[in-house]
Amino acid sequence: MTKNIKLAMHTADLSDEKFLALQDLFPEAVTETITTDENGERVVTRAIDADVLQQLINKKVVSGKEERYQFTWPDKKKAMLLANAPINKTLRPCREESVDFDNTENLYIEGDNLDVLKLLRETYLGKIKMIYIDPPYNTGNDFVYKDDFAEDTQEFLRRDNQIDEQGNRLVTNTESNGRFHTNWLNMMYPRLKLARDLLTEDGVIFISIDDNEIENLKKVCNEIFGEINFATNFVWEKGKEGGNDSSLFRSHYENILCFCKNSSSSNIFNLDPKDTSRHKVNLPEENLVSGIINEINQGELFQLINLSKQKDYLVKIPLVNGDEIEWPSYAPQSTVNEWIRNGKLFVGKGKTPYVKSFLKDELGGQKPSNIITQNFGSTKSGSIEIRTFFGSREIFSYPKPSTLIHRLIQISSKPDSLILDFFSGSSTTAHAVMQLNAKDNGSRKFIMVQLPEETDEKSEAFKAGFRNICEIGKERIRKAGIKIKDDVGLITQNLDIGFRVLKLDDSNMNNVFYSPDEYKETNFKFEDLIENVKEDRTQEDILFQVMLELGVPLSAKINIDGSIITVDDDYLVACFDKVDSETVTRIAKMKPYYAVFRDSSFINDSSLINVEQIFNTYSPTTKRRVI
Repeated sequence: MTKNIKLAMHTADLSDEKFLALQDLFPEAVTETITTDENGERVVTRAIDADVLQQLINKKVVSGKEERYQFTWPDKKKAMLLANAPINKTLRPCREESVDFDNTENLYIEGDNLDVLKLLRETYLGKIKMIYIDPPYNTGNDFVYKDDFAEDTQEFLRRDNQIDEQGNRLVTNTESNGRFHTNWLNMMYPRLKLARDLLTEDGVIFISIDDNEIENLKKVCNEIFGEINFATNFVWEKGKEGGNDSSLFRSHYENILCFCKNSSSSNIFNLDPKDTSRHKVNLPEENLVSGIINEINQGELFQLINLSKQKDYLVKIPLVNGDEIEWPSYAPQSTVNEWIRNGKLFVGKGKTPYVKSFLKDELGGQKPSNIITQNFGSTKSGSIEIRTFFGSREIFSYPKPSTLIHRLIQISSKPDSLILDFFSGSSTTAHAVMQLNAKDNGSRKFIMVQLPEETDEKSEAFKAGFRNICEIGKERIRKAGIKIKDDVGLITQNLDIGFRVLKLDDSNMNNVFYSPDEYKETNFKFEDLIENVKEDRTQEDILFQVMLELGVPLSAKINIDGSIITVDDDYLVACFDKVDSETVTRIAKMKPYYAVFRDSSFINDSSLINVEQIFNTYSPTTKRRVI
């Protein structure tokens, strides 16, 4: 059957034909660059590198750009700067969508992950043990996050709503764009840069990716984390049948790149439990080696290792009948003699020498394999999990199975580790954290970050009532937590299956707070100078922005007693209402590390001076802050 081909209905673009001809002849010279279209918009286009082309067609070396090893792309410098650009944002708590808000230590954050990572940086710098992300794969149909490179720092600071006309910051990196690597790299670079800062010294990051961007991702991570900190590329067997999403082959696997924060740190990865199935207590026959005490290590578990597994040496072994055998060995004669003295060498009736490797002398386990088989889940099992919770496997496309993430957390975390996923999707990572805590009685905490991408009106998710991906993720955590507790029972009474929902928003502060010099007589209201907090913001909204500012964990316990709010056992005490001497004295006697008030809380300068005197009397070391 002939494929329908749409007619162009115009003459051929000869420049396109010539470009394709050059691309076939000299693929090394094809690159990407930024140009401006007829509407003045910056767009990524294919281009020919003239220096490279000239070098390829010349018989002699042509002088040009200085040769050096580098990995670059259009707007890379701006992508690097974007990670450091300031933002005027905050995280607002949402109690009604949370589970066990007051007691849980888990976080679910809605918003663009670049902005969220910037907000988390101060508080969680060097505190995340393990990061897992499953970013867009850039297949030509995926979404990538559209970041703004056009503004300078001040414009970036003032911009509150970082969304396009449709209400989101997404742009499809479509096939018509040629699957541009530039867009994808500009999206990933600043996020990975910030992610590295959050990792502990022995922390690791796992990144799921397919073949479209594996080379570029590896190069970007080499630059950000350092090539020396590359741990491995896990190969995950996602399905025995294979997927037909590749035009040439059925795809059976995906990649999971793993980088360490500092590969010289100790105990980065956990050993798998030792396989003792080959170990035994007693030998079935007599040991024919002469000069040993056969009672040594009796009753101890051991396994036999063939002495000639590597034939590096030729050694002599005396037998009890006076004979001597020569045998190839992986250890020298001096070591073999030591084994004989310690009863560790065994020669049976078959005359083949073995070393007795005792379990007590071996490592507590074996290093994890970088091949992840379907024993740890498949694409199919991930979809079945979704169907278990939502009744349809079409609610979320291609979810990772929780058993896969469970495996990664198991080999890279400690029982009290903090786990981050900033492309959290259907919240598989949160599910896996709770599973592992239920299994080993751990207290790991998770932070999920997800942009509230709207679901398509024709999708199963939309029909089921989910208007964005975040709603799916939060509901999956609720259902998974209940199921885990039901499955395991009483031993999970203290299992944390809750999560505190926070939503990215513009600052709680009015613009006059950031740039009072811009408020001249012609453009300000007098009340704006009195009240610098937006009218629709609550005490808890303000509190969480203060917590971000002061580096207080967003999962810290909060207690509200009238107008006084205490955080993390009086580490931070805040009062955002009008204050009198009695209230200030009460707070000072708590001896908090931080005490925070609103500027509008004080009637005049003399009341502010009175606060200073009270604190100097009762708690002079308390750091006082006014917003």
